[in-house]
Amino acid sequence: MQFLEPYLPEVWLFIIGFFLLYYAVSDGFDLGVGIISLGADEEERGFIMGAISSVWHDNQTWLVLLGGMLFGAFPLFYGIVLSSLYIPILAMLFGLMFRGVAFEFRENSTHPAVWSRCFGLGSLVVAVAQGFALGGLLGGLEVENGGFSGSVWGWFNPFSCVVALGVICGYTMLGANYLIFKTSGRMQNVSYRISGFASILTLIISLIVHFLAAAKYPNLVDKLMSPPGVYTISALLALAVFCFIMLFAGLKRRREATPLLCNIGIILFSFAGLSLGMYPDMIPNVISSPITVRRAAASPQTLEFMLVVMIVLIPVILAYTGYKHRVFRGKVVEPEYTPGANHDEKH
Repeated sequence: MQFLEPYLPEVWLFIIGFFLLYYAVSDGFDLGVGIISLGADEEERGFIMGAISSVWHDNQTWLVLLGGMLFGAFPLFYGIVLSSLYIPILAMLFGLMFRGVAFEFRENSTHPAVWSRCFGLGSLVVAVAQGFALGGLLGGLEVENGGFSGSVWGWFNPFSCVVALGVICGYTMLGANYLIFKTSGRMQNVSYRISGFASILTLIISLIVHFLAAAKYPNLVDKLMSPPGVYTISALLALAVFCFIMLFAGLKRRREATPLLCNIGIILFSFAGLSLGMYPDMIPNVISSPITVRRAAASPQTLEFMLVVMIVLIPVILAYTGYKHRVFRGKVVEPEYTPGANHDEKH
């Protein structure tokens, strides 16, 4: 693999980006479904939780794989991010554990409504924590001499609040589009309405975040206005806008798969455009020079060894994931619903 050695940091950046996107989509609709469940009654909560019962376990474990890859491939980035984002990361881990316990306990509880509400609250906590972590990172971390030098509350600022709100709306949109694809009848009709509202909010907040990021980092605008960024980044952002248009069209025409596929396209193109705009910086720095990809990368020997392992592991992961979705394909069946009935007790 000597021909790849000069590009190993970029190769690993691509691999980690791929798994981050997969996590954002797969666990994103899980979290979105959990957030949506907070506004439902108990029978509806049980039904929509059943829509993800076969996939939620392994979706959140992608974070473990991502953490391991970041620690091995970009140890400097890993250390700085954990030092600066302790509070949102710990809140995210608590939320993940809380929602997992709630999901399992609900099945055998005589008061399932308590645990299904806990599942929804845990999902909301995870979304908020991830939003603040992303906002804190994009907002710029205070780094001096290769270490974090800012406040433990440095991640909490107006910019990160806007990003956190955008993540909540984005996950809600993704969860609603997943329910459109996996359900029918009354729940599907409700999901169409939720998706339309959440999609509008997500679009508005996304535009605000891009505007604030451009104002904060003028080099993003410079890349966007000059080659090759004027072709690549502009094309990716245009594709994201096109996916939004197609998503709204799919909702209007009551398509089942189109909103979810367009939602995935929005995440893909937005993430790729933002990543190209930030490259080669991994951590924007508000004090000194930013942490670049090559500065944060591990030794070439470490990156090469890890790459050999991933060449074997990635096909296995993709094969298992594809088989899982094939086995659990199809819609979940909605039980007969009786308005006004007492749905808080397990019968």
